[in-house]
Amino acid sequence: MSMPDPKKSIRGENFLITRPEDAESYWQPLPANGFVAVHVAPHLTRMDAPMAAGTQTLGKGSYVRDHSHDKNEEVLHFLRGKGKVVIDGTATYEITPGTTLFLGKGCTHTFINESETEEMHWVWFMNPAGLESFFRQIGRPRVDGEPQPEPFPRPTNVAEIEANTVFAAPKKERE
Repeated sequence: MSMPDPKKSIRGENFLITRPEDAESYWQPLPANGFVAVHVAPHLTRMDAPMAAGTQTLGKGSYVRDHSHDKNEEVLHFLRGKGKVVIDGTATYEITPGTTLFLGKGCTHTFINESETEEMHWVWFMNPAGLESFFRQIGRPRVDGEPQPEPFPRPTNVAEIEANTVFAAPKKERE
């Protein structure tokens, strides 16, 4: 029996192994100014409970704007960089490598990378899936190892994209 190439991604009958260089990846617009990679999602493999997982890199001095998910739960595990998370607009917590966050439905959050010298990098899990669709619609395709493009704005229809993926309406619209 021959061994599969350990450096290649593999899609089996009931499993998926995604290597970093093979992940579906997208450059992200301002204000995040980084990139995401989708490693697991319903369109990549068969699954009974649709969830998604991947990685995200937040650019130096950038942030992920304040948002929440009304139908999704999210887990993030931080690998590199330091920054802050603001929860429900009132509490600020330091983020360092090794920190893990669970964000339940409706929990408003923003991530801030205050460093001008280091990116923040984390692994994300979204249940149910849908975040991968948002990243694809607002981002630009990325190939592992290519140079970062000049910062670019979010699409003009970003509110529509958010409403059709995993984002709750902004708090002021819910009140």
